[in-house]
Amino acid sequence: MEHAVALRPRDLVLGRYRPLRPLGSGGSGSVWLVRDEHAARDVALKIVPREGKAGSRAEREVEAATRLRHPRCLRALALARDERHVYVAYPYVRGHTLRELLRGGALDDSTALEAGAQVLEALAHAHGKGIVHRDVKPANVMLEEGGTVSVRLLDFGLARMHHVDTLTAVGDVPGTLAYIAPERLAGREATGAADVWSVGVLLWEAFAGRHPFWAVSPLETARRIEAGAPPLATVRPDLPRKLSRAVDRMLELEPGRRPRPKAAAQWLRNGAEERTQRTRGITSRATLRERAPHALLAAVLTCGSALLLPFFPAGWPFLLGALAALAALVSPFAGLAAALAVPVLPLGNLALGAALAYVPAAVAWLALFARDPRSGLLFAAGPLLAPLHALALLPVVVLRARGALRRAALAVAATLAAVAAAGLTRSPLPLTGDPPLVGLGLAESDRPSTVLDATVQILLEHPALAVAALVLAAAAATAPLARARGRVTVGSWAAAFLAALLAPALALEGGGEVLPLALGACAAAAALAYPGLRTRS
Repeated sequence: MEHAVALRPRDLVLGRYRPLRPLGSGGSGSVWLVRDEHAARDVALKIVPREGKAGSRAEREVEAATRLRHPRCLRALALARDERHVYVAYPYVRGHTLRELLRGGALDDSTALEAGAQVLEALAHAHGKGIVHRDVKPANVMLEEGGTVSVRLLDFGLARMHHVDTLTAVGDVPGTLAYIAPERLAGREATGAADVWSVGVLLWEAFAGRHPFWAVSPLETARRIEAGAPPLATVRPDLPRKLSRAVDRMLELEPGRRPRPKAAAQWLRNGAEERTQRTRGITSRATLRERAPHALLAAVLTCGSALLLPFFPAGWPFLLGALAALAALVSPFAGLAAALAVPVLPLGNLALGAALAYVPAAVAWLALFARDPRSGLLFAAGPLLAPLHALALLPVVVLRARGALRRAALAVAATLAAVAAAGLTRSPLPLTGDPPLVGLGLAESDRPSTVLDATVQILLEHPALAVAALVLAAAAATAPLARARGRVTVGSWAAAFLAALLAPALALEGGGEVLPLALGACAAAAALAYPGLRTRS
């Protein structure tokens, strides 16, 4: 069956719509940006085949939309048919879906919170009209471009309306599996509580940076849904407690215990107010307590880099460290930027090429951690753990960082920072115990490529070091997932981590740091298992 429709700009669809460009396509049809020549405006034209359920669902969508009078519900402008297709015209909303923003890492906490609250308000209106959406998911939430958060809830094609016969066959569960409530998987009737569950999943995913239930196997996804989501606070302990509890209540396994959409929206906004109150008081005890570890890391990294890279007058490294700590207390992002900026001049004094290579790397790091600045300096744990032969603890140290990519980047950066610190202090290399690095040929270089060549040369000469860094990155990326799945998964994670970490060390002549690596990996697994046992009894 052909779902994607190819249109040509010179042809008018239904005698009035001039195709401009495709906006997207899916299993049930296509959406095009078209020019309505009769009304002189751009609209989004949804085109679905008439055969099967797609055409009936499109007409159901229009019927549902005609009942809705809410600014967050996208209304249909027109419905038309020909021999092969059903056409539904909607106002064109310039923006991006939440799915696109999630994939691009462009959805911050405050935007996600307000978007979720607005979707819940739209659902409260729909439920009041006797309409259950049944397919709430990030791809069906459009965030309009502009300075303020403004969403539109899309696609009521699977909506169930009171006093209307269902289009769903017996045993069929419409919607996207990963966002379907557990009672619907059990064959129970879809109610408004199922829509609230879907918004809860959407918010959990946005705040945690990963989906609470998704698995490669649909059966495993369904099993995880039936088991329930881990408490949001286990993956985002920094969120306000009211906000975490609101999302957890939306994900109650029993539908009757979930809040109604309007109440859930209010709970979310109360959580936002709590966050605003917490961030206003920079000198409050709670704020200082939260930012103190980040400030300490900023001071240690700034002072350490200024001491290891001679450039500043005597006493200045400690002054710069204090200023970086103060900046981190006022603004975590400012503290991160200050700590990363200090090494630029000393590196330029040592080798211009080193400074030119470092600056874009530091800017990229700032961009990566702009939404999570308090985690951006955790790579400083590398030089601190290396002398203790405890780099295997890195997956646990970087656990609080949001997103697998950030945790993996921190593990790699921590390993490279430990190697750099070992070279500057003429100490044996971490993880392998190889002799110190001598004579990298950087002192007279003014080309960034020389620095990159030297880094590649180190990794080629010490392949076990490169493999261990990748293993630490993989372990750091997957650690929260293992913790959320309980003791058995943590045990499997620990076994894989230990085997992968020891393999390159055992291949070395003399065995490398086998015992410290083994002890560190076991300690990391024990630390990872403890919160899992505490939160998933």
